[in-house]
Amino acid sequence: MKRATLVRAVAGSVLIFCMMAVAQDKGYWRASSSTAQSITGDVALSDEKIAINLVTFTIAHIRALKPEEIMAVFNPDDMTGASASLYRVSIPASRKFLKKNSLCGSEDTQWMVTYVSGRAMKIAFFSGQKPPVFAPDSIANSTDLCGTFSYTR
Repeated sequence: MKRATLVRAVAGSVLIFCMMAVAQDKGYWRASSSTAQSITGDVALSDEKIAINLVTFTIAHIRALKPEEIMAVFNPDDMTGASASLYRVSIPASRKFLKKNSLCGSEDTQWMVTYVSGRAMKIAFFSGQKPPVFAPDSIANSTDLCGTFSYTR
């Protein structure tokens, strides 16, 4: 009887952990980098929306990124327990945020990548109709990468 209870408890814990790992980027994040503090301010993510400077935009989760794709965009020191996701967004170039800054200059923001490790999150915004190519050379030479912003909980 005790063994069955233990198995259920472990299975429940694993299920809860998996659900939390998928939704790591959800919630309220405080701007921690100077670019985030001067352009976006704090952000909040839900399943279907991102709020930037109290203005919400619809997002659509496209897919999780593979470790080599994460390395190409963010080049983290340690990826233990980290996750990253690609989202489709539509933020017009005319939308100004803090200090009258836009995310991608004169281009509409079309893509967003979130990377979460522990209590830190980075977001990279991209313009362009096609999804970004997550290879080191492609990212290094990309004219579609608008900027990378850092946040913390």
